[in-house]
Amino acid sequence: MRVTDPDMAWRVFTTLEQLRAVLYCQEFLQGPGYDLRLLVIADTMFCVKRIGRGDWRTNVSRGGKAEPHEPTFEQMQIAFKAARALGAWIAGVDLLTDPQGRDVVLEVNAVPGWKATAKALDIDIARVVLEKLFWDPAF
Repeated sequence: MRVTDPDMAWRVFTTLEQLRAVLYCQEFLQGPGYDLRLLVIADTMFCVKRIGRGDWRTNVSRGGKAEPHEPTFEQMQIAFKAARALGAWIAGVDLLTDPQGRDVVLEVNAVPGWKATAKALDIDIARVVLEKLFWDPAF
């Protein structure tokens, strides 16, 4: 939820506090209308560009569109480092390119959804996960 009005923020946060909800606050970064989902599975990576539909959120579940994307070397480094910093062998790392051209980590999902990524890339990601778990001796 994006809250821009101080009075509304007070009401929202007070309500969430009364519900004993977990609050996450982050600075709003104006993006280019898309973000990247880099799905790290051990030493493998899959990447899609998630394009918003007139909204600052790019979630496919909210009407965004996922399409294949070839990440830069730097973007791959960021994703692998973010996953490893959390000790996660599987992670969805969401990156946004800010107006200055810097790639910024929005979040790292330890239990990432991958349906949109699998569909956009036409890859059976569940199979990749199972193969890593059961047949990869390096894993």
